Amino acid sequence: MKKTILLVFLLLLGLVTLFMSSSVIFDWFRIREKEGNYVPGIVWANLVCAILYLIAAYGILKNQTWAKMPLIISLIILVLAYIGLFIHINNGGLYETKTIGAMAFRIGVTAIFLFITTKILKK
Repeated sequence: MKKTILLVFLLLLGLVTLFMSSSVIFDWFRIREKEGNYVPGIVWANLVCAILYLIAAYGILKNQTWAKMPLIISLIILVLAYIGLFIHINNGGLYETKTIGAMAFRIGVTAIFLFITTKILKK
């Protein structure tokens, strides 16, 4: 049951993130203008993490121990991007306030995904 719930949330987050970040980068459906002062480094980090979430979901589905690695890499990318966001802000760069909370949320959720994946794959 935990595995199914994890897979559903991991796939949902991965697919929604893939759609939203690629929409901002490639300006699909005019989403870029709706995002306001987005930080390109954050959007690219989210795009890469979306792909890694989907890879991790596949690995979890197949009960592969390597499924933790994409989540570890995602967590590292997100933390580095978060640090980069604060550097960007301190240098006077434009940003949306919601980005700070969204990145903290994404880091926390990714850490939870990694924790649950580690527990599930040990069995």
